[in-house]
Amino acid sequence: MRFLVAASTAALLAAGAFATTAQANQHGFYPQGYVGGDVMFWELDPDGAGSVDDIGLRLRGGMQFNDYFAVEGHLGTGGSETVQGVEAELDYLVGAFAKGILPISQEFRLYGLLGYSEVDIDLSPGGSARDDGFSYGAGAEYEVAPNLAVGADYIRYLDKSEGDFDAASLGLRYRF
Repeated sequence: MRFLVAASTAALLAAGAFATTAQANQHGFYPQGYVGGDVMFWELDPDGAGSVDDIGLRLRGGMQFNDYFAVEGHLGTGGSETVQGVEAELDYLVGAFAKGILPISQEFRLYGLLGYSEVDIDLSPGGSARDDGFSYGAGAEYEVAPNLAVGADYIRYLDKSEGDFDAASLGLRYRF
């Protein structure tokens, strides 16, 4: 499944590269790469059982092709909680997203994310739960310096009949 996520990311990058041309804006020329780090407040909510939530870390990176479109990848891990004698620990999450951007001002942007994710949670006792599927979310970011922005988002990484995996994140993004 990781191969599918990596292949999807490569396909989105290629499609965006062919669909856009380098153009000038207030930040310079496109395309522009970026990386970010976030504190991620995640929640696993299985149907018919109590929810499990904790705090982890997420790395993200992407390529913005114009003022309105980017592709982005997520890699997250960390956090565990014990509920009703079962410990749930987030081993990893990985996702690839198309990112639609709505510039509100020169410094402030809203965005939406659509993509595909895989989440692996270690359950003790009982093994692990790994699942993948369609993901979506929304967020906002504000530039505090020419290449540095703070942002927050909420993403539903998994939306399955057996349960959901959501994360709210707060972090920094650096554009290069």
